[in-house]
Amino acid sequence: MAIIQIVQWDDGLNSNDVLAWRYVDRKNPSKSDELGNWTQLIVRENQEAILFRDGQALDLFRAGRHSLSTDNIPLLRRIMNLPTGGESAFKAGVWFVNKVNLLDIKWGTPTPILLRDPEYQIPVYVRAFGQFGLRVSESRQFVLKLAGNKTELTRTDIENYFKGLILAKMGDLISTYIAQKKVNIFEINSYLEDMSNEAVEKIRNEFSNFGIEPLNFYFGSVNVLDDDEGIKKLKSAMSERASMNVIGYNYQQQRSFDVLEKAAKNEGGSSLLGAGVGLGAGMGMGGAIGQMAAQMGQYINPQSQTQAPMQPQAPIQNPVQQNPGGSVCPSCGQPVISGAKFCSNCGAKLVCPNCGQAITPGAKFCSNCGNKF
Repeated sequence: MAIIQIVQWDDGLNSNDVLAWRYVDRKNPSKSDELGNWTQLIVRENQEAILFRDGQALDLFRAGRHSLSTDNIPLLRRIMNLPTGGESAFKAGVWFVNKVNLLDIKWGTPTPILLRDPEYQIPVYVRAFGQFGLRVSESRQFVLKLAGNKTELTRTDIENYFKGLILAKMGDLISTYIAQKKVNIFEINSYLEDMSNEAVEKIRNEFSNFGIEPLNFYFGSVNVLDDDEGIKKLKSAMSERASMNVIGYNYQQQRSFDVLEKAAKNEGGSSLLGAGVGLGAGMGMGGAIGQMAAQMGQYINPQSQTQAPMQPQAPIQNPVQQNPGGSVCPSCGQPVISGAKFCSNCGAKLVCPNCGQAITPGAKFCSNCGNKF
């Protein structure tokens, strides 16, 4: 064994991918945990090193050069008798922890989330993806809780470990905006910044339990499947509603017009009249729809008027009997009030407007002044 042994980070490791690495002597891997007295431990910037023995995390070393002796590893001295000279070795492992900021870890929903549109209550499948950043804040916690029997921890391990947590938290967050805050699925992308800020806080406590600090969390997009039947129905409903809003009528009126149009195409106009009256009465629109249907029915089937059974008229009583001693209207024969100038029934003139002489029934000129009626 060399007089001075150097333990440091392997330059062959990708610092943007590996977050923690257990020291391995490339020349003699089986002797990696046999550290001689006065071994030189070199810790670089943005790194920390932890000395392990029998599964216990002992002393932690920050950036700099450290000599492994009884002077600077007091915790190790308590559990074993460390030789003070020569080349005697002791069993101990070293973990290097990379504390660099990782800002481009991807996340996404492997399968769409089934939600219900808050306005139309149509079930739709929603997908989401983005990225987040993190750094190791507590090296001991990080290695003890996540390393296990591994020799290194990579960003892929972190993605796999926390995939379920992230998907659960993000699924709840998306559901909150759609189901509780009533945000339409086609408008939710305008809330991505608010959702991203809330997402960081939702995962902070969970990550801190493993010695990790989330730096940020971003929603890249929240979208839907274009070929989803629910989305097709939702788009159709929204398009139809937009069209009706532009024209200026509502859904019930549109359905009424559709029924009337269908009835108009059927043979005979009586079905149209019946459909219009029924719709008008059933939806509280008898004044508008009923009258329109009646008018359309007259134009479509004018024979319906002539085919209607004639109702017997009541016999006209003798005007003299109705108004003894009074006069009658020369136009309609109804009794009139004495001295009246117009008939209260048909509005016909009773006296000459020029001289006031009573008008003779059937006359076109006044017999007194010759005024033309």
